[in-house]
Amino acid sequence: MSTKNDDNNFGEAAGGAVLGGGAAATLGGIGVLALAAGVAIGIGAAPVVAAGAVIGLAAYGIKKAFNW
Repeated sequence: MSTKNDDNNFGEAAGGAVLGGGAAATLGGIGVLALAAGVAIGIGAAPVVAAGAVIGLAAYGIKKAFNW
């Protein structure tokens, strides 16, 4: 296991956030509709961008785990 400080994780998080922002912009207003409960929930861009950052960090973790 490497003990050096690796700053690539910031790039992975930023890349994921950019992709999440692109997805939010492409899809527009994302919403969830539950007809049985009579509930509609709107999801803005911020949670999608945050999810993209998390996915980017997960990709970084997988890359580090397999030494790619």
